[in-house]
Amino acid sequence: MMWGTLVLIVAFAAGAVPFSYMIAQSLARTDLRQVGTGTVSGTSLYHVTGFIPLVVGGLCDVGKGALGPFLAGDRWLLMAFAGAVSVIGHNWSMFLNGAGGRGLSPALGAFAVIAWPAALFLLGGLALGRILRHTGLVVFITMPALPPFLLLVAGGQAAIASTVIIVPILIKRVLGNGPLPTPNRLKAAAHRLVFDNDSWVSATPSNP
Repeated sequence: MMWGTLVLIVAFAAGAVPFSYMIAQSLARTDLRQVGTGTVSGTSLYHVTGFIPLVVGGLCDVGKGALGPFLAGDRWLLMAFAGAVSVIGHNWSMFLNGAGGRGLSPALGAFAVIAWPAALFLLGGLALGRILRHTGLVVFITMPALPPFLLLVAGGQAAIASTVIIVPILIKRVLGNGPLPTPNRLKAAAHRLVFDNDSWVSATPSNP
């Protein structure tokens, strides 16, 4: 019991370390919370520092996501929750007053330890999204498809673990761009969940 609690604490603390933020501050003296939508993510880091810092930050974020599940050993449920709390720490970092990224990089690290096909599946979704220039939509489709895929190739435990890990990613998509606009909060939430942006707002004509 004590070991499991310690693993979850370490996973959360490691997930909360904002590598992208620290790299952007060090190289560009830029607060990523003031860039674009305010997401402390690899995309924002790339925009302000370039490709090499993106790779370094991405590897660090993947590594921190792998730490908790690795420490959990062969206790699959603990591995799942360690991966999830790492994503939660990343998405709502205690070092950034609750700001953070989208959780995909630490999820990749967690999946690499728990069930490596899941990491490849998620990477494939990210790559396809980049190619089609609709990353938000393709990642949204990838998320609910991941548990059934793992059920087929890795078994029920891996499928359950992936579900636990992707829930905070989906929640962050809805909450991550700041307060939901009013009115039409339901429409805004649904659009954010599917497309991970607020583009519908600018496309909606204002009332005279």
